[in-house]
Amino acid sequence: MSTPREPLRRIVVVGGGQVGILTAIALRRSLPGSEVIVIGGTPGPASFADWSPTAMPFTNKLHDRLGIAEADIVTKAGGSYRLIIRYVGWGGAVQAGVQAYGEALDPALKTAFARDWGGARALGAAAPPIASLAQVLAEAGRFAPPPPGEPTPISDVDYSLRWNPAAYRALLIERAEALQVGYVEGVIDNIEPGEGDTIEAIGLGGQGRIAADLFIDCSGPQAMLLAAHRRFAFTDWSDTLPTRSIYLGQPGAPMAALEDRITLTGAGWVSEVAGRDGLQATLGAPASVLREDALAMLRVPARAVIALTPGRVAEPWIGNVIAIGDAAARFDPLGPLNLDLAHRQLDLLLEMLPGRTISPLERAEYNRRSGLMMDGVHEMLALHFATAEAQRVFGARSLPGQVAIVIDQFTRRGRIPFREELPLLGQEQFALLAALGWQPGLPPAVRHGDAGAEARAKAAFEASAQAALAFAPPYAAWLERALSASRAPAG
Repeated sequence: MSTPREPLRRIVVVGGGQVGILTAIALRRSLPGSEVIVIGGTPGPASFADWSPTAMPFTNKLHDRLGIAEADIVTKAGGSYRLIIRYVGWGGAVQAGVQAYGEALDPALKTAFARDWGGARALGAAAPPIASLAQVLAEAGRFAPPPPGEPTPISDVDYSLRWNPAAYRALLIERAEALQVGYVEGVIDNIEPGEGDTIEAIGLGGQGRIAADLFIDCSGPQAMLLAAHRRFAFTDWSDTLPTRSIYLGQPGAPMAALEDRITLTGAGWVSEVAGRDGLQATLGAPASVLREDALAMLRVPARAVIALTPGRVAEPWIGNVIAIGDAAARFDPLGPLNLDLAHRQLDLLLEMLPGRTISPLERAEYNRRSGLMMDGVHEMLALHFATAEAQRVFGARSLPGQVAIVIDQFTRRGRIPFREELPLLGQEQFALLAALGWQPGLPPAVRHGDAGAEARAKAAFEASAQAALAFAPPYAAWLERALSASRAPAG
């Protein structure tokens, strides 16, 4: 019979942004007998995950697991909902397409979509919309989160949350304090090595040393702890990801929309995230674009301009230091992938939490799976820059990993190869490629398929769409009612 390992006595989380605080909450809930301390401070603007105003549907499940109520995000942190991301201009000047979430699409509808697109291309028309209840609802401006545990016409619609980053961080701090997570604000001025590859303690300027069994590096792209390790190595993605400057715009007017947009322009890509506290615009530009041209395309004053060298750490877990989020990988804030990666790495950490004695096998498995997560993000981003229009703006780049195979299989057979730890489900990748302007092929088995089955699938979808529209309330009015109810006095 094996002997249980001695549990961790103290864990130090370095980084006081939303990633670090949520990590501390997760660790404290998972290990209630362990002391958890956050070494805080305001993250810099290059910490894209820490300042992200949105994530992906995976985060909803993580929030539920950690006791972060969706209603509290809406009422206390400026929360709102996103059903789709609309991509504009990636396949040509007038091309646009939509990515929704989830795997709910009938395969017969995907086949019909590929046939319809082929016919549209032959006639020189725009691509047809892919069947998606989320798109139907977003374009009609109708949605409210369905009641849990109760079947409704929109129960299968996946969604993402947005929030005000400062208010969301304040909500997380409130939860962390209730769990008795410790907090120390200070600057690390010394890292004291332990046995082998481990860290024994860190020193804070004027505040002494803090020892721990495990250190989680959520310090942003500077990776304060991991980058100081003698075994630290960085894998550069510059050959495949061409964005070199990120222009972060000042918030615009508030917008109650169920979609966000990512547009390819002559100066780079522009991401627009709607929100109750204002539209958040970000531009990613290649090195060839002049600053004044980028600012003109952004159309709002820039609050920060970030130089970007994309890449990932070779090993996110070295010794007793584990890097999460921006400390592990640096890449374009092109969509919500920065925070999504951090949250999926956190979930992996919770799955593989060590004791005081760390097994080399668990460290190796974490590094393998976290590495697959980071490489998956790399490849999803590279798909954007593989289109002909993107290469016209950013220049031609080599394709990393399996990107060429994915594009080939999609355009010839209309299929997405399965791989581990990707940020997008197969149907989400299908929708992304179509939204970027790639035309799906037809699987050999259905090239002469059953037109009746496709017609029945279309009719069933139309019925589902009408039921969803009848069930879902106007989104802006529902949101206002929800906020008014939260402001009403008790009694």
